[in-house]
Amino acid sequence: MELVLVVIHLMVVVVLVALVLFQKSEGGALGIGGGGGGGFMSTRGSASFLTRATAFLAAAFFATSIGLTVIAKISDRPADILDSIQNSSGTSGGNTLGEGGIFGTQTPQEPQNTEPQAPVSQ
Repeated sequence: MELVLVVIHLMVVVVLVALVLFQKSEGGALGIGGGGGGGFMSTRGSASFLTRATAFLAAAFFATSIGLTVIAKISDRPADILDSIQNSSGTSGGNTLGEGGIFGTQTPQEPQNTEPQAPVSQ
């Protein structure tokens, strides 16, 4: 279900971006195709169609975004990768990632005897 919703979400996003780019600019310097007639869709009826289609796709974008959020929230997967590592090892304390730990650091070992020893005479 999640994959289907992601695909629908991506299709809505691509079409929404295309519709916004086709619309006539209303005076901003960043608009593409805001000047002169003879454009792709330059009649007043098409402007109304583009405006309505943009509003519909914007609503669909918000609905799919909220749907994806709800699906992610109720899924059984852990929210954090560290939770999944901790749960898969079966222990809740100590070094659960093996000898190297998360960042490759080893657990501290007992200090060795660092006293200088006298030379052995023969």
